[in-house]
Amino acid sequence: MIDDKELQTAMSMIPALAGQTDPAERLGGLTNKVYRIGRHCLRIPGAGTEEYIDRANEAVAARAAAAAGVSPKVVHADPTTGLMATEFIDDTVTMSPEAFKSRRGAPGRAGAAFAKLHASGADFPFRFELFAMIDDYLRILSGKDVALPEGYHDVVAEAGAVREALSARALPLAPCHCDPLRENFLDTGDRMWIVDWEYSGMNDPMWDLGDLSVEGGFDADQDEEMMRAYFGAEPNARDRGRMVIYKAMCDLLWTLWGLIQLANDNPAEDFRAYANTRFARCKTLMADAEFSMHLKAVRA
Repeated sequence: MIDDKELQTAMSMIPALAGQTDPAERLGGLTNKVYRIGRHCLRIPGAGTEEYIDRANEAVAARAAAAAGVSPKVVHADPTTGLMATEFIDDTVTMSPEAFKSRRGAPGRAGAAFAKLHASGADFPFRFELFAMIDDYLRILSGKDVALPEGYHDVVAEAGAVREALSARALPLAPCHCDPLRENFLDTGDRMWIVDWEYSGMNDPMWDLGDLSVEGGFDADQDEEMMRAYFGAEPNARDRGRMVIYKAMCDLLWTLWGLIQLANDNPAEDFRAYANTRFARCKTLMADAEFSMHLKAVRA
């Protein structure tokens, strides 16, 4: 029997789970509570996530991703409560940097899944606009008692050159996951599934590849495998440059996300260290001589 009142209440609100007697198994999640219950996966939204997550957008994106064949079928999605239930995918491995290294072909399977998603023709309601989101997160943090890393605004100003380069030759927007944490990838060995569509939106498709490279701790060979699988050929200098640029930009954005978790007393991990690590990595990449070469390639 399940004696967790929050879980019981959530299950009672979902027809497919109401009266379910299978034991609940707690799964991972940085901001939410996620459970496996029989043939289903239940997500209960974390406290404070309503400040920056559009649950209606998430529901549309999750269903579209399922229709594209890259995500499990959505059984229930309520934008008001934030509750979501999906089918559970058997015989998968939740990915980690170690798994991406040890499971042969995993970066390529992730690249192929992204290619399928981006080419699906889905139209997600949200437009994932990097610099507008940085402004939104800064606004949220302005009302909280959390200090930004020293020099954060200076790096945002430096990123103006990035914004200019990306705008000069903008790619058509594609339906993107936008938050490719390695834990959001489930590998069968033949196919890579993607879950958790909270931050999804229409975006430059190279964001997904650059962000996954960071989250998965990819080395140069893994980057190449992912991109070759994505394009079906060797990527050109412009696409490779955009991917690398987004490695830095995702850290610039998610630094602020980490600080919001810190302000909301999220106990999942040390979010001050998370934010500091992200910001330091962003600065290091932007200071690298090759970063300016990638900017030139994107502008060309």
